Amino acid sequence: MKKIALLFSFFILALAFQVQAQESGPVITFKENSKDFGDITQGQQVAHTFVLTNTGKQPLIISNVAATCGCTVPSWPKEPVAPGKSAEIKVSFNSTGKVGKQNSVVRIYSNASEPIEKVSLISNVLTPNN
Repeated sequence: MKKIALLFSFFILALAFQVQAQESGPVITFKENSKDFGDITQGQQVAHTFVLTNTGKQPLIISNVAATCGCTVPSWPKEPVAPGKSAEIKVSFNSTGKVGKQNSVVRIYSNASEPIEKVSLISNVLTPNN
């Protein structure tokens, strides 16, 4: 019984350290997580800048930003984002060859407490003769 109590205590202690580490690390807070352009014409390019703030207590390092297809191109800051500071992720979408509802998802990989965040560009691509 003592071994079980000791094991349980160790588990609780490890969990507490993990929670504390997450609370003191970087945290990404977006001003908005998606941008809806509504109807656009096939071949049109649209872009949006997503503003993020590091609301954590350690520098935020964005290691990679990846789009779901080649039609979506992101650019992001390569330098760390200090606590309390903001940065921009610029995303452009090329609708050439696309038709109908589009949801271009971009994944942001970082050292934040939530290591993968997502933003998206939404549009409805109409053929030129519509």
